[in-house]
Amino acid sequence: MSLLEQITKLSAEFNRELDAVKTLPQAEALRNKYLSRKGLISDLFKQMKSVASEDRAAVGKALQTLKNSAQAKFDALLEDLKQAAPAIPVIDLTLPGRSRTTGGLHPLTSVEMEIISIFKRMGFSVERGPEVESTQFNFDMLNTPQWHPARDETDTFYVREDMVLRTETSPVQIRGMLRKPPPVRFIAPGRVYRNDKPDPSHSPMFNQVEGLYIDNRVTFTELKGTLLEFYRALLGRDTQVRFRPHHFPFTEPSAEVDVTCFLCAGKGCRVCKHSGWLEMGGSGMVHPNVLSAVCELRGDDVYNPEKVNGYAFGLGIERIAMLKFGVEDIRLFYENDLRFLGQLG
Repeated sequence: MSLLEQITKLSAEFNRELDAVKTLPQAEALRNKYLSRKGLISDLFKQMKSVASEDRAAVGKALQTLKNSAQAKFDALLEDLKQAAPAIPVIDLTLPGRSRTTGGLHPLTSVEMEIISIFKRMGFSVERGPEVESTQFNFDMLNTPQWHPARDETDTFYVREDMVLRTETSPVQIRGMLRKPPPVRFIAPGRVYRNDKPDPSHSPMFNQVEGLYIDNRVTFTELKGTLLEFYRALLGRDTQVRFRPHHFPFTEPSAEVDVTCFLCAGKGCRVCKHSGWLEMGGSGMVHPNVLSAVCELRGDDVYNPEKVNGYAFGLGIERIAMLKFGVEDIRLFYENDLRFLGQLG
C-alpha cells in the first residue's frame, strides 16, 4: 500500500474514532494514538524517506494536510468537551480548616450607639434627617444671617445655591419641632460636612449628636444637669463639667462644655494639654428667633418664645472616640484599615 493510500485510510480512521469520543479521557487516548510524537501520523512522516523524489512533494503536502486537519478537529472537540464537563473543585484535604472571622462594630458606630443608649435612658427619643439640606433649614431658621462666615463656600459644601451638605444636625431640630408640638425632647445623631482640609484633627465629614429639649420654664440648670449626668454615664461617675461663655447664632446664652480629663482625673496630662479639662462641644438656651421662625413656618404659636423655651447641645462622636480609644489621628477612622479597626471593634 502506497503512502498516499495509507494517509487516506488513516484520515478516515481518525475521523471515525473522533466521532466516537464523548469524554476527556477518550480524547486524551485519541491524541496519544494519532497526534503524539509516537503516534500514527508521526510514523507516516518517518516513511517519507522511502518515497520517490518525484512523488515526495505531493505526498508531503497530503501528510501535512492530514496532520493540520486532525489537530484542528481534535482541538475543537477538546474545547467542546471542556465546556460541557462540570467544574470539579480541587480540594486539598491536607490544608487546615478556615475559621470564620467574627465581625465587629466600627468604633464610631459603637460610640454612637452608647451615646444614644444613655440619652434614651434619660428620656430622649432619636430623630434623623436628610444630609442634603436647604439653606433655609441649615442657616436661615437657625438665626444664621447671610453675612455669617459659616455660609461661605470656604466653610460649606454647596450642592446648589439653596442646598448644602448639612454643616450640623441642627436642621433636624427644626424638622422635629415642625412635626411635633412641645414638649419635645430628642437627640439628632448623623453625619455632617465642613469644607475642612483633612489633618489629624479635622475631616470634611464627621459625626455629630445634637440634643433639644423644649417645654415650659426650662432652665439653664437643667441643661447643665443633663450634660453632667450624660458625661458621667459615658466617662465615669467622677466626671465634672464646666461651662465657658461662647457665641452660637441659634442659642442665647451659649457656652462651650468642658469635662474633667478622664485619663488623668483632672490632674493634667498630655491629652488634656496639662489643663485637666477636655473640650467636648457646645450648648445653650434655644434662641427666641429660632422659636419664632418655627412658629412662622408652622402657622401657629405653639412655639411662641413667650410661652415655651428650651436648651440645645451638640458634641462630636469622633472627638469622644479619639479620647476613649487613644486615637491621635481622626483620619484613621475612615481609612478602612482592618488592622486598626480590629483593635477597636
